[in-house]
Amino acid sequence: MPITIKELAALCGARIEGGNADRLIHSAADIGSAQPGQVTQLTNSKYAAHLKNSAASACLIAEGSVVQDAPGTLALLVCRDPELAFIEAVKHLHPERAYAPGIAPQAVLAADAVLGEAVHVGPYAVIGEGTRVGDHSAILAGAYLGNNVKIGKGCRIYPYAVVYDDVEIGDYVTVHSGAVVGADGFGYKFRNGAHVKVPQIGNVRVEDHVEIGANTCVDRGALGSTVIGEGSKIDNLVQIGHNNKVGRHVIMCGQTGVSGSCTIGDYAILAGSSGIADHVTIGQGAVVLARSGVAGDIPPGAHYFGSPAKDKKTAYKEQVAIQKLPELIKKVKQLEEQLQELAKQA
Repeated sequence: MPITIKELAALCGARIEGGNADRLIHSAADIGSAQPGQVTQLTNSKYAAHLKNSAASACLIAEGSVVQDAPGTLALLVCRDPELAFIEAVKHLHPERAYAPGIAPQAVLAADAVLGEAVHVGPYAVIGEGTRVGDHSAILAGAYLGNNVKIGKGCRIYPYAVVYDDVEIGDYVTVHSGAVVGADGFGYKFRNGAHVKVPQIGNVRVEDHVEIGANTCVDRGALGSTVIGEGSKIDNLVQIGHNNKVGRHVIMCGQTGVSGSCTIGDYAILAGSSGIADHVTIGQGAVVLARSGVAGDIPPGAHYFGSPAKDKKTAYKEQVAIQKLPELIKKVKQLEEQLQELAKQA
């Protein structure tokens, strides 16, 4: 929806410097490719050079930023938090697709399924017995909700996502395509030369404002619940094992794997391809850096790296030392040769 620069500034809580406040903005773009009629952002000084030849009509910048050589046609929108302001601009200029309320004729609903107001159910979606879907939620084409599932209001379950029986999902939760929530946890006992499956009779509880990425799997608890806390964001291709307790506002990046019965504290960050062994506690606000393997507890606020993961400063020192090993080995060989020569002379 096009909007004038003046209206955009009001929306973002910004003041205008330069440019034409009545110019229409129809879309958003990155600073390197923005064209007339588009708004961009400058949040890192290393990209400032792009402004000199920018064709953008508006650019969001932070209070106190020094901008040189900006074109006279470019309106600078000065605000306290340009990143957050840009998000608001994008949401207005590129609104999320809305799905009209209604049930597609190809959808399959159990007789006792309960739908709230203004719910959208797409073609070939399946909703099982005793399942409840909250107001203004969208169950898109081919999605599967098992029996006794609870979906809150304002949720979006994308095509071909699978939500197993007894899963509880809060309000404003997004589950992307190919995600599986509530599959059996990986539990076996080895007896008489065979792996005996441990029944997985728990469930998954997903709290409000959680986002679960494409092809991510969240296993049900063996007996109790696997819990994903409020506001947590889970990337694509993440594995969360049974009985995990994931706190509030946790970030889990792609290809992270968390074994069973772990506790991930509020605001923790698990970077890409990190692996967490079972029964580990990650403290509040801790950061596990990319491709780290965690075998023991991590204290709150700590930054860990490596495999096995250890405090980042220690791990980095070890990495530097490892890089020096070829040179050290060469020196040791030289010293050995010198010692052998001295021994011969003696």
